Amino acid sequence: MNREEKQALVDELSEKFQSHNAFYIADASGMSVAKINDFRRLCYNRGLEFKVYKNSFIRKALDTLDSDTSEMDEALKGQSGVLFSKESGSTPAKLLKDFYKAQAYGRGVTPKPVLKGAYVDASIYIGADQLETLSTIKGKQELIGEIVGLLQSPAKNVISALTSGGSKLAGILKTLSEKEEAAG
Repeated sequence: MNREEKQALVDELSEKFQSHNAFYIADASGMSVAKINDFRRLCYNRGLEFKVYKNSFIRKALDTLDSDTSEMDEALKGQSGVLFSKESGSTPAKLLKDFYKAQAYGRGVTPKPVLKGAYVDASIYIGADQLETLSTIKGKQELIGEIVGLLQSPAKNVISALTSGGSKLAGILKTLSEKEEAAG
């Protein structure tokens, strides 16, 4: 691979880092070709992309991001594949957990691909022990939905109180008018 091809690859990777709000770095070494293909198929089915890159290319592409990514150096050892997500920062973590369950790893066996690090909305998570934390991160759309729900809640309460109060008042007036008619 000549210098221009390497630069083109770094530029492509850099563009992906900037266009995706979350990406995970994982080590898939030791996995059979069939298992890697199963993993990539699962990624594709969930709208994610998994691709293996040289660590030096990843580092150069990370340097183009606006935030400090020096913590990611710890994750850039050994073989590295990058899992890209445009939607939610938790989607790749959920995918990894589902893949681990489907593979039925026994006790003491390290599930593959191993999470080495993640970058989610300018926050960096290092190590496989962060998988549970990453799987509970709410995406932008989920947070907006919760906020809209919270904002609508007081308005709904006022409207339901007015509606129910209005029908009660109408019922009371009707009862009183019926009593007047019966008395008169």
